[in-house]
Amino acid sequence: MTGTLGPESGAVRDFEAFVITADGGNFSVGANLMQLLLSAQEGEWDEVEFAVRAFQRMTSAIKFCPRPVVAAPFGFCFGGGCEMALHAARRQAHAELYMGLVETGVGLLPAGGGTKEMTLHALDAAAAVRESGRVESVEMMEALRRNFETIAMAKVSTSAMEARRLGLLGPGDRIAMNRERLLIDAKDMAREIAAAGYAPPLPRTDIPAPGENILATLKMGVYMMRQGEYISDHDVKVANKVAHVLCGGAITPGTPVSEQYLLDLEREAFLSLCGEKKTLERIAHTLKSGKPLRN
Repeated sequence: MTGTLGPESGAVRDFEAFVITADGGNFSVGANLMQLLLSAQEGEWDEVEFAVRAFQRMTSAIKFCPRPVVAAPFGFCFGGGCEMALHAARRQAHAELYMGLVETGVGLLPAGGGTKEMTLHALDAAAAVRESGRVESVEMMEALRRNFETIAMAKVSTSAMEARRLGLLGPGDRIAMNRERLLIDAKDMAREIAAAGYAPPLPRTDIPAPGENILATLKMGVYMMRQGEYISDHDVKVANKVAHVLCGGAITPGTPVSEQYLLDLEREAFLSLCGEKKTLERIAHTLKSGKPLRN
């Protein structure tokens, strides 16, 4: 995917911009859990890792595409679909939008770059309040805590406006009231961005990792939730993995890390959770009943 969207690719040269949407009832309901469950049960870890790497390359290709990519989500926009939308240059969303990173509901975490993007969003939100602030600032802690809760609690918006409050849509994203005009509006937005002289972002290699101090604070919050019996032991394990990735691991605050480093942490955590018996039980139960299992 990365190769086909490279600077010299005809697929890129022949277009002003790209729009990602769907023509069904929903934008995306997420990954193929049945295939993942079967692969995990058979111990086909190389195949699972290959699939995660491929998905990460695809979302990175969306983000770093030389032409602007606009996502036009509507209806259900869950899991991997949400991650695709997060990596687009902008989003033209329909007002009726149920958007969320729901992987923790089946004992996993977002591993297609979604957790990484939520770390970057928190850093950007904190810098917007106080540009010269330290990575351990109150603004950074609050922004990361909010994004941690969005992922760890598998929060889903009930509208595009709520998706914005959850940090899944940005201030530059637009909301369409008319579903029939969503694709037209998305195309118009894509052309506007291209006409303004779009320059794609470069992969970041100087991300100041939130580090071990904020990680300890998030883990303390998880511990208190467990003590209050609001969550299960497996919820604790999953939430701590999310916190670990969001903070860039237990490293010195402010340590420069790359986007690829955060993607590697995501993939490692995802594979680790795939090997957990309780995660497989959650996936099987969700496939069978359509409801989450709190084990």
